[in-house]
Amino acid sequence: MSYLAERLEPMIRLKKMLLITAMLSLACAVAAFAQQPAAAPGITGTWLGTLDTGALKLRIQFHIISGPTGLTATMDSLDQGARGIPTNSVTLNGSTLHLEVPSAAGKYEGQLDAAGATITGTWSQGGGSLPLVLHRSAEEAAPLRRPQTPQKPYPYYEEDVTYSNAAAGITLAATLTIPQGKGPFPAILLICGSGPHDRDETIFEHKPFLVLADYLTRKGFVVLRADKRGNGKSGGVYATATTADFATDAEAGVAFLRTRAEVNRAKIGLLGHSEGGAIAPMVAAHDPAIAFIVLMAGPGVPGDQILIAQRSLIEEAQGAPKDFIEKDAAVHRLLFDAIEQEKDKDSATVEKDVVAKFTGQIPDAQLAAEAKVETSPWFRYFLSYDPATSLRLVKCPVLAIDGSKDLQVPPELDLAAIRKALESGGNKHVETDELAGLNHLFQTANTGAPTEYADIEETIAPVALEKIGSWLLKQ
Repeated sequence: MSYLAERLEPMIRLKKMLLITAMLSLACAVAAFAQQPAAAPGITGTWLGTLDTGALKLRIQFHIISGPTGLTATMDSLDQGARGIPTNSVTLNGSTLHLEVPSAAGKYEGQLDAAGATITGTWSQGGGSLPLVLHRSAEEAAPLRRPQTPQKPYPYYEEDVTYSNAAAGITLAATLTIPQGKGPFPAILLICGSGPHDRDETIFEHKPFLVLADYLTRKGFVVLRADKRGNGKSGGVYATATTADFATDAEAGVAFLRTRAEVNRAKIGLLGHSEGGAIAPMVAAHDPAIAFIVLMAGPGVPGDQILIAQRSLIEEAQGAPKDFIEKDAAVHRLLFDAIEQEKDKDSATVEKDVVAKFTGQIPDAQLAAEAKVETSPWFRYFLSYDPATSLRLVKCPVLAIDGSKDLQVPPELDLAAIRKALESGGNKHVETDELAGLNHLFQTANTGAPTEYADIEETIAPVALEKIGSWLLKQ
């Protein structure tokens, strides 16, 4: 069996994470009841296991109970802070447990051992599957420690707000934080990275945008952060949106800030993380009134270049052999080229073409999952979009920072490209900095691999917060 067949390759693992995150944002705390006879209590109780994607480890917990209408269950993804995710079709046929999680298009099937202490099975989602062994747990797993998460009461005002993206016909839900004292104040719109994020950019119970908003509001800035379209309380459809669509949502956020009496309209800026670091220049390029932008691990080169570098670095961090990494990169350069060459075809057609062309070069299950993700509207746009086209038009002051251990947006590929694009457009107010020892989330990291994100207690390193805060105050 090839190395790739043994482990779902890194890019797909990360995209599966996005699917799981989408599932979590839709979760509610009510279990769905299966229409079946009552079952024996041998399967009931709390079951805990770890889903090891290779790039990430997620603790999964099921609560199974038996009632008059049969078995019911809920699922917790503990490292993402989501509990009470509803399941249905919960059945125990002999020793075989089957349950489905409709909000994730996922399912679990496993065998209960004779002692009733272990369920050995498989989690399936998005065309792929991973082993998941569950053990009976007497106590619920404790949430991870996140000591930087701010606790109320805050020394500033907080308001839940909504505003419209009229062109898209959607309403976005957000939180506005306002310093105490006499305004108007400078203002910042926070723009999330890729994935179906809530307004706090929650990942593994970390809330980076809540930490940032708290830090910046205490520094005297009004801060706006919104649920991405189709997530949390925001309207719209996430699955069909591209980076360009999210840019129009950001523009709607800026327009909203300009309506607020607490905001100095001449001092509205943007802070984007990861994909948000591509969106912020798109907005500033079309709006010369934007006063400043901060790019946290924002891309400086087209997506196809980033993804190849990202794959190779993560594979290397996992210990993959050099020849495997080189072959995998070569195959995926061809794959990405094939997708980009069919830009005039619809996604369903491109998906079929990709499967037909690359069958035999990539394991079947992996190819099916990868083709579905990589022919989506968002991915196709991201592959070919060159951030330099917007960066060259940005005239306001720009701070671009990367972590030296970022394996997702490598600083050696990124920062020089951002500076070059900005300066080629005549921007003389550019500062770039590579922050030693930090990963893609700007945590202090050992290797920078995504497997560490959940285990690190720190949400954002103080050095990153201080860098952003001091630069903003100069503006």
